[in-house]
Amino acid sequence: MSAQGRLGVSAAAFRAVRSNRSLRLVQAARLASVTGRWAYTVSLAVFAYREGGAAGVAAAAIVRLAPAALAAPFAGALVHRFRPERVLLAGGLTRAAFIGVAGGFALHDAAAWTVYACVAADSAVSAVLRPVQQSLLPALSRTPEELTSTNLALSVIESIGVLVGPLCGAVLLHAASIGFVFVAAAAAYLVSALLLAAVSVGSERPAEIDTASGAQILREAVAGLRAVGSDRDVRVVLLLYGAENVVAGALNVLLVVTALRLLGLGQSGVGTFTAALGAGGILGGAVVLSRLGRRAHGADLAVGLALFGVPLVLHAVFSSTVLAFALLGVVGVGVTVVDVAAVSLLQRALRGDLLAHAFGLLQTLFVVTVGIGTVLAPILVDLIGVRGALVAAGLPLPVLAAALWRRLRVLDAAMEPGSPWEPLLAATSIFAPVARPARERLAELLRERPISGGEVIVRQGDHGDDFFLVASGTLDVEIDGKSVATLGPGDFFGEIALLRDVPRTATVRAVADGMLLALDRAPFLATVSGERGSASAAEAVVGSRLGFRGALV
Repeated sequence: MSAQGRLGVSAAAFRAVRSNRSLRLVQAARLASVTGRWAYTVSLAVFAYREGGAAGVAAAAIVRLAPAALAAPFAGALVHRFRPERVLLAGGLTRAAFIGVAGGFALHDAAAWTVYACVAADSAVSAVLRPVQQSLLPALSRTPEELTSTNLALSVIESIGVLVGPLCGAVLLHAASIGFVFVAAAAAYLVSALLLAAVSVGSERPAEIDTASGAQILREAVAGLRAVGSDRDVRVVLLLYGAENVVAGALNVLLVVTALRLLGLGQSGVGTFTAALGAGGILGGAVVLSRLGRRAHGADLAVGLALFGVPLVLHAVFSSTVLAFALLGVVGVGVTVVDVAAVSLLQRALRGDLLAHAFGLLQTLFVVTVGIGTVLAPILVDLIGVRGALVAAGLPLPVLAAALWRRLRVLDAAMEPGSPWEPLLAATSIFAPVARPARERLAELLRERPISGGEVIVRQGDHGDDFFLVASGTLDVEIDGKSVATLGPGDFFGEIALLRDVPRTATVRAVADGMLLALDRAPFLATVSGERGSASAAEAVVGSRLGFRGALV
């Protein structure tokens, strides 16, 4: 596709996102949330330094990181048991309350541990909400391009938050007090929760499953994470995403050291360098936009890693303030490209409730790897100096990208939609609730089976291993030798034998030549059991057919 063609696809996708009310609400909610989070982060740092100096700042960082790492893996289990939109509303209101209470404690000069306890609770809740929200996006998006456009918009919003949130926090600190900033952040969280409450995920989602014990939820979380980890492609994405965030954690320290020790810019230099990252992140949105129509997320991931790592190596070689600012802008571009590519790959590789498990794991991986990088950076500076630490941090990323380039290109090829049967699957009640990327993968597993007039497809009483979708032709359904229904294009049969593990309950005979699409038992059951909306629709079909005593196969 030409550059002009890709820009046309990109523009169309963004216009589609603007017409999608639910996606607009998600983006507005993220903007409110990320602005509030960065505003209170500034206030928390000032509070921690006032209470305990540098050690207090480190303690505040641990208070935020540890609960997030522990809580995020449970996002998938919560999505499996509750409506995601209700999880988002309840969680949003809860974290707004925690930060509001923290503001009250700060305003009344309560003990520092009370503020830290509220912050820790907010961190745990927020770590669950992010993967739940990300897992909803494929269901809310109508096309893969629209999904990528939303991922891009959310990544740019994060970069905007890096700029706007701290600025708002600084203004409020100057005009009011630490506690007031917490209260303002709580108000932003409340706005975010109310916006998400208006998001509609469709009427096909079932009611909540009965609540379970903590042990059961833990088992579900572990099982979900194992299922995610069993996918080789997902493991590659998580490896590269984790490597990027180790470097990101190290960069948090190296920015300060570079500005103060290597270039002698003073404290203002730290803010300038941070702004460069944010500006580069916004610019990275334009880079992703220009490649939107290609769907080459694997290649983009490799390019993003190179854009992140190579400038750090160059920064170690050249001690120029202007060049350093420009190079950090390029790093910001790489951050956006990597984030959008990694999220898009996971959304296309996984289906249904597994997405929430995947994004929970992604959130935990983010927290842990950033922490590792933060700890490693000062050690590297002590051992090999500032320049050596920059090289040691930046070099592994392009090396990893080069080593896994072929695998990422294979992953891109596997993600390309190659079956014309996905729209037919989407038209069925069973597979309509499944996210389109997952349906595209399922469509690739369909086997085309030509049929001839008079041919018996399934016979009553026989064992059944396949689900059938009628692509063309006409079929007659017989029970005990009596014709009870006629099937045509778009109809399906065979689900009862698979779902209930019983013999075929009817005979299906071709009336005219045509084409069937057959799906093996394993992927059919995996898809139906892995997506609650699909499971609900399938049970409704089975119930209606059994009750009607009609076309039962």
